[in-house]
Amino acid sequence: MCGKSIKDPNAAAAGAVALAYHVRAVAKYYGIPVVLHSDHCAKNLLPWFDGMLEADEEYFKKFGEPLFSSHMLDLSEEPDEENIAICVKYFKKMVPMKIWLEMEIGITGGEEDGVNNEDIDPAKLYTTPEQVYSVYEALAPIGNMFSIAAAFGNVHGVYKPGNVTLSPEKLLSHQMYTKEKIGSELERPIFLVMHGGSGSTDEEIKSAVANGVVKMNIDTDTQWSYWDGIRAFEAKNHDYLQGQIGNPTGDDKPNKKFYDPRVWIRAAEETMIARVALSMEKLGSVGQYTKSTEPGSQQIIIKKKMVNPLEGLVKGVKKMMA
Repeated sequence: MCGKSIKDPNAAAAGAVALAYHVRAVAKYYGIPVVLHSDHCAKNLLPWFDGMLEADEEYFKKFGEPLFSSHMLDLSEEPDEENIAICVKYFKKMVPMKIWLEMEIGITGGEEDGVNNEDIDPAKLYTTPEQVYSVYEALAPIGNMFSIAAAFGNVHGVYKPGNVTLSPEKLLSHQMYTKEKIGSELERPIFLVMHGGSGSTDEEIKSAVANGVVKMNIDTDTQWSYWDGIRAFEAKNHDYLQGQIGNPTGDDKPNKKFYDPRVWIRAAEETMIARVALSMEKLGSVGQYTKSTEPGSQQIIIKKKMVNPLEGLVKGVKKMMA
């Protein structure tokens, strides 16, 4: 949200914060719970993470809740010990504000946000139960609002069928291992995340959810759906997009209502909305939310009681998995 031409090192954080304030200003008009989440922060991007946390702390002092709902640390390229230690450091800052932490351990193939694992040894694309438990063991004493993106053959992007082998059944091994270690009564004591969900089959998604996945990333599929809306708009209106004036209805007819960015960007938004809705169906989240009867408010103006949608998720998911 801060232009690429801005070279100030704080630009990324400033852009993220600006977007968060915008969302809080308009969220009340949509009638749905809104989660503000930042994704994939590698070690070299920690200044961005620090900037967002500073904004969270400032907002918390004023309104009793953080600006963002959750943040993700992707330190999967670092040694496990360092990865977990940095997560512990930040989680201690986040827990008092009730901010959810998502972390990644193990390697997701492909390339995403500057982290390139396209040539990684396939054997390394599977996180072990011991690795997952080591995260749980370090974070659970601090708080329960965290999730773990454990690799089970995931690859960022979409690839030809047969080129990527997902093993969502391995997630159950993680759950059972930790369940035994901590003596939990819950069937699925860990909140897991599925990265590289684009291109996954319905059965793979269903299996992942059954084994404790509470969030799935579909960046590539949503990118394509956004472009597909523009592609279809151009194909349909091609003859009206070749000049500012002149189209099949007349050489002197203006084409502004076709090339106006607000028109074709909306077409892109509509196809992306449809794709997100499809994923919600696949994940089983459709119809699971009971709409609140409380009136919405502009959360950047009115001081109110601290509420984080993800805090309710903890209680709800734990209840379902019990």
